[in-house]
Amino acid sequence: MSEFTWPVRVYYEDTDAGGVVYYANYLKFLERARTEMLRELGFELDRLAREKHILFIVRKVTIDYHKPAFMDDMLVASARIEKLRKASIVFQQSIENQEQETLCRAEVIIACIDNITMKPVAIPEPVISELAHVD
Repeated sequence: MSEFTWPVRVYYEDTDAGGVVYYANYLKFLERARTEMLRELGFELDRLAREKHILFIVRKVTIDYHKPAFMDDMLVASARIEKLRKASIVFQQSIENQEQETLCRAEVIIACIDNITMKPVAIPEPVISELAHVD
């Protein structure tokens, strides 16, 4: 499946006292890329919660950090669907700096849950069908 990219500017609030992006903030940048990918495909997360009664939650993250990002850097966060399962999606993601150096790579597994029972449920057919045709 094709790769979706989302630009990210590093702000002061994203950094530690040394001006280096705090490690947990990379997860926020990756989240934005996944969310905007779904939005571009026509799936807004708040609407899915209201209309389909589902939430997508992070079940597992494996991340490797390669190089730091710094305040005011322009980054690109990417998201690519690696695998669609009945009730989860496996994403391959990365963040690059303006020199196209890879700063981190991650595998993120999100699970689909019912927003009332908070238990796993199948991804609704219209959603899975659209995601299966991303190229």
